[in-house]
Amino acid sequence: MGIIKALKLGFDYLKYDDDGNIEGRKQAVADVDLDVQKGEFIAILGHNGSGKSTLAKHINALLLPTEGTMWIDGMDTAKEPDLWKIRQRAGMVFQNPDNQIISSVVEEDVGFGPENMGVPTSQIWERVNKSLEKTGMTAYRTHSPNRLSGGQKQRVAIARVMAMLPSCIVLDEPTAMLDPNGRKEVLEAVRELNKTEGVTVVLITHYMEEVAGADRVFVMDRGRIVMQGTPRQIFSRVEELKSYRLDVPQVTLLAWELREAGLDIPRGILTTEELADALCQLS
Repeated sequence: MGIIKALKLGFDYLKYDDDGNIEGRKQAVADVDLDVQKGEFIAILGHNGSGKSTLAKHINALLLPTEGTMWIDGMDTAKEPDLWKIRQRAGMVFQNPDNQIISSVVEEDVGFGPENMGVPTSQIWERVNKSLEKTGMTAYRTHSPNRLSGGQKQRVAIARVMAMLPSCIVLDEPTAMLDPNGRKEVLEAVRELNKTEGVTVVLITHYMEEVAGADRVFVMDRGRIVMQGTPRQIFSRVEELKSYRLDVPQVTLLAWELREAGLDIPRGILTTEELADALCQLS
């Protein structure tokens, strides 16, 4: 079993009347199977309302299944005695870093989680030091988070999660509110953690360019996983992605249009370097 495993997972949002009686329900996730191995970097794509954020909240047990089962590191999220352990294993980073700031000093903010866990003070500072180093924020440890850029704030949020020594990090559209430079900073920090620490990464995003370095990509629509594969396999299917109201990276779209125009360009181009090489081969 992988570190994240879902089997026939389903979840309904319930609507209640003024007396507290259920008067309706909306299916947000349906029949989802997922098996993510330790150390993998996966990306989940989907238009607004596709169910990707609802799925993310199941990984951290913020939501519990209406149907099926979600296991994190072999623990069933629906079993309350394991809830705290699950949330230690699966850290969550949301899209607005301002909503996650707790302390007025960066290093105190990063140490908040381990302190709540009862970690001895000496070990807390070891974790804080390492987490700030891994996210490139050591130079800002005594700064006020409120004076940091959006990208820097989000890296502090990632450092805070890392200080809890999770087995995986779930990032729910962490760059949605950032400028291009901020998005680049955050993705570089996440990829470094995945490579050097072996942390499993689940990235939920609507920026297609951010998933090129993922091991696998899952596409959701109407609460279901409708496509899965490597980035190259997924972005080779441009027309199918468009049918799910999704874009592809600009360089991939350009390569696809050139191929449609009759040039012998490989499918699933992911970078400008790959496209340049393909064009050179034509001559």
